[in-house]
Amino acid sequence: MVAIEADRRLYEKLKEELAGYGKLKLFHGDALKFDYSGLGEFKVVANIPYHITTPLLFKLLEQKNLNSMTLTIQKEVAERIAAGPGSKTYGVLSIMVQYRAKPELKFIIPAGAFRPVPKVDSACIRIDVYERPPIRVKDEALFSRVVRAAFSQRRKTILNGIKPITDEPGKILEMAGIDPKRRPETLSLQEFACLAEALTYTRRT
Repeated sequence: MVAIEADRRLYEKLKEELAGYGKLKLFHGDALKFDYSGLGEFKVVANIPYHITTPLLFKLLEQKNLNSMTLTIQKEVAERIAAGPGSKTYGVLSIMVQYRAKPELKFIIPAGAFRPVPKVDSACIRIDVYERPPIRVKDEALFSRVVRAAFSQRRKTILNGIKPITDEPGKILEMAGIDPKRRPETLSLQEFACLAEALTYTRRT
């Protein structure tokens, strides 16, 4: 077991109290800066600081040796991660996590379960990382750009959403087989991949 603690005083206390556990390796440091590459295959089980949830999620998902994550995070964030097309909470976070992994919201933890009592409810979410993404994307950076552009104008149609990244939004949508009047939150992971592929094709021709 590997544990990372950012607080120096707590690290020193834990180091002393857990000294007898030979299979535990305790590190003092920042989980956002930690080098996970030397761990071999690993799983994450953590109650992570809520203010670094998104950047830590993406850092962990970049690790080739990560198998799964079981996390306690803010309920609203867990709902966004696990949301599907058509949901009000479906968006960039949902798609970018689901491109690399299969999330499942396990249960809600009410604020009253913690001391001191926080202002928000929490949730336990399990995220199983795919060996390979469920969709084929040639240019992951472009795929991410398409998704972020689309949701930057969430209330507008997908036609308006992708205008910042192409001069031919109508043509791109036609190539991808997507109705230009649809809203971004109705598009599936596969449809966003088709949009990215259409953009890649037009840039080559």
